[in-house]
Amino acid sequence: MNEDYLSDFLLYLELDLNYSNNTIKSYDNDIEKLIKFYPQKDILKLSVKDIEKYITDLHELSASSVSRNISSLRTFYNYFLKLDKIAYNPCDSIKQPKLGNHLPTYLTLEETEKLLDIKIETPFDARNKAILEIMYATGLRISETISLEFKNIDLEECIVRVMGKGSKERIVPINDYAIESLEDYLNNYRPLLVKNSDTNYLFLNNHGGALTRQGVFKMLKKECLIKGITKNISPHTLRHTFATHLLENGADLRIIQELLGHSDIQTTQIYTHLTNEALHCEYLEYFPRK
Repeated sequence: MNEDYLSDFLLYLELDLNYSNNTIKSYDNDIEKLIKFYPQKDILKLSVKDIEKYITDLHELSASSVSRNISSLRTFYNYFLKLDKIAYNPCDSIKQPKLGNHLPTYLTLEETEKLLDIKIETPFDARNKAILEIMYATGLRISETISLEFKNIDLEECIVRVMGKGSKERIVPINDYAIESLEDYLNNYRPLLVKNSDTNYLFLNNHGGALTRQGVFKMLKKECLIKGITKNISPHTLRHTFATHLLENGADLRIIQELLGHSDIQTTQIYTHLTNEALHCEYLEYFPRK
């Protein structure tokens, strides 16, 4: 019964909302936790107190994880509320935990230049440099980067066509550094990685298939280790770096929102906090009256 509810909900996320596989999997995990917590109960008949008891049991998780769980449950129950399967949403009165003012990590320009300075000795070096140049130059998500095919790249027009969240397409310009690295990889090194001529993905692994998220993550960690970059970064850090550097150099926040594919300007607003924090640090360091 509960598993049937979950299946219907996940199908709704996929077909009606066009959510990505990763997002759907996240919802799946969150709702499954509730089902396992109340194995003998119909989860559509849970009360507010039942939900509160479940949320209390999540105390070992971080505030952001608890917040995500509550959000997932609220969306789940809203779906069945719209179908008139329940009379009210038991999560409506549940308060989100305070998350604090967590700011994303980003690289300085010096750190970025160091990371992108890759000596090309193998096809994988050329591929890695092209990936990092593209991610920094465009702010693409890791899922968008590894999904790139030849049809998405127009080197003459200097643009990338990206299919982002919710199957929304956006066009992002690319700079000369990224184009040069990409052309070098595609013309001179990618052919050496191809095992199947039908493969249209740009970035290939050592088996000739599409590179995975884990593959990019491991590559990035290795490059940081080689370059002595000690910050705890992930592929998403390059997206934060792209946005922060644009804002620091005077780009309009609305333009950055378009480039990143954010549907809500509030999501982009976090980068103003990053630049304000940097401004404050500079002030404290250089203002003569300490």
